[in-house]
Amino acid sequence: MEDDKYKFKKEFILRLIRFSISIIKFTEELRKDGISYSIVDQLIRCSSSVGANVVEAKSSHSQKDYIKYFEIALKSANETKYWLAIILELKPEFKIKTSVLINENIEIANIIASSVITMKNKRKDK
Repeated sequence: MEDDKYKFKKEFILRLIRFSISIIKFTEELRKDGISYSIVDQLIRCSSSVGANVVEAKSSHSQKDYIKYFEIALKSANETKYWLAIILELKPEFKIKTSVLINENIEIANIIASSVITMKNKRKDK
């Protein structure tokens, strides 16, 4: 059973890495199309922060600290959705690519939110 848990974590981290790479590749296209550097930069920062905080949680000193990293990751996912929505409004010609990234971001955010709820409930049971 523990192997399945580890496998899920590893697969989820790989998913987060792939998501960050997808965002980086997408922003390269956006830059060529003249979208503001500040928007592209913010999108890269917040989207990569999601995975970085999930990975950083592994070195937490306490369960409370661990949960905090996941909460920060969730906030970063919410910010990512915001910047993608702005891009969707600014550049409707990128609608399909932006929508795919928004959907992946929502799925990732849902997984993280579910994890936070589960971890908080486990803390209450102790």
